[in-house]
Amino acid sequence: MARRKDSWTTLAFDSWSLGLEASAVIGLRMMKLAAGGAAAQAEAQLMVGEKVAAGLTLPMLAATGQLGASGPAIASASLAHLRRKVRANRRRLTKA
Repeated sequence: MARRKDSWTTLAFDSWSLGLEASAVIGLRMMKLAAGGAAAQAEAQLMVGEKVAAGLTLPMLAATGQLGASGPAIASASLAHLRRKVRANRRRLTKA
């Protein structure tokens, strides 16, 4: 059975998956910050920069219609956008 891309159950599952992956990134970042030093400072600055960028980018994408036209489409595209960022952080933090 094929999943509908815009179904609310798919959005719920995607949200749950993003939450799990974000929790892992939070844990990895906390370990890095707890270790202290220059790497911790660089991670903290990167983290703040990402939050500012996310706070500006996602609303602009929504305002320009790049996330879709319907509620489910916007929600799905927003989750996909955020998940790419979270996944990149998880990969970067688990390399070391």
